[in-house]
Amino acid sequence: MSRRDHRRAAVPSHSLRGGNGSKSLRRSVFHSSHFISLFDEQGTEGGGLSRPSTPSSGQSCYVVSSFNEKDSEEGELHNFTALVGTCLDMCPAAERARRERLKDLAIFERLNGDNRKTSSNLAVKKFCRTITSESIQASDIRPQLVLKTTLKYLMDFLDSSVYPYEMIHDFVFDRTRSIRQDITVQNIKNNDAIHMYEDMVKFYVLSHNKLAKCRNNSNIMSLLCLNKEQLVKSLVSLYGLYKINDTSIIIRTKAAEFYSLYILLQLGLNRQTMGESITSWLRQLPPLVLKSKELDFARSILRYVKIGNYVRFFRTIAAEASNLQFCLIEPYINEVRVLALSFINHSGYKPHPYPLARLSAILMMQESEVESLCLACALQPKTDEAGVKVFPTKQTSFCRPTKGFQHYSFSGSERKSTRFSDL
Repeated sequence: MSRRDHRRAAVPSHSLRGGNGSKSLRRSVFHSSHFISLFDEQGTEGGGLSRPSTPSSGQSCYVVSSFNEKDSEEGELHNFTALVGTCLDMCPAAERARRERLKDLAIFERLNGDNRKTSSNLAVKKFCRTITSESIQASDIRPQLVLKTTLKYLMDFLDSSVYPYEMIHDFVFDRTRSIRQDITVQNIKNNDAIHMYEDMVKFYVLSHNKLAKCRNNSNIMSLLCLNKEQLVKSLVSLYGLYKINDTSIIIRTKAAEFYSLYILLQLGLNRQTMGESITSWLRQLPPLVLKSKELDFARSILRYVKIGNYVRFFRTIAAEASNLQFCLIEPYINEVRVLALSFINHSGYKPHPYPLARLSAILMMQESEVESLCLACALQPKTDEAGVKVFPTKQTSFCRPTKGFQHYSFSGSERKSTRFSDL
């Protein structure tokens, strides 16, 4: 878009009037550059996958603009000769003994709560950051069947309400990286590897959702960045596995849903650095995936965000998002709500304040939550002469919340589930 086009887009051609909100909304003009500044203050430059920095409180961490094969586990461990592991426990006996001696046991691994005792039924092999071809032993590597059993054991923690999710995430996050390491060392690229990677991607997506709601943890942004980095790596490896297996895999699995996650990950990115990479990426997809309803949904959601059509954005999510897709999208919903408030405030007709009940229907949240969101954006709702709560437009005090959002409901999520067992 040229500078002249931007100047034209910045001036609304019609004002929003009170009363019939749906017709008024369709006349609203959306300023794309304003949207970018509201929605993303950390877009990456020049494409590629960037290492996540630790953002300050209230900022978001976006690390994906295009996928790179070097970011998969195969890229990290390409020098290893494939072998077949012989360890039949979730954790090698030598590692268990060493960690008992060092009191290096997670709370989930302790026998009767003793940080010096564990068992083969509790301990899970930790991720090793420094691994060489000379030091690796078959007795330290778990074969495919043991890896499947171990992953199932780890995934069973995710729906537990006994421990805070941050604690569960810390444990499962490390141990799933170890599973991916063992898969790569053994060069496992069959259907079982695909299913394991799909489960691990689900874990990272679920964590993306749940960690975003943990407002009391000062380290939450760092955790979100690290989690998203591993989500990207796992998706790269999963797409590679889809590519080398036959097309029947795509038919038998939910491959299209997992491909759609790449597009949905772009929601927080600066649109100016990602359009070409998405287009070229889409050209590489199998026709079965490209024509799927999952890809169509993801592309529609991204398009609605880019043009500022927040009404269709919310309605499409409520009507079409799968549980997994909703898990990934939900943390961005409040960002789009702020975008909607800014547009309505800017383009509204001052003598006719906007009813909060109407805003509640558009933003798909409770009326009391709309009032809270307005206050968070330094906008002051009021009650009119008839006792109806309204939102006066043209307020100059609008600002984007700097301390993040409280958790607001989404009225289209009654049929959505964020339990791992339902993803």
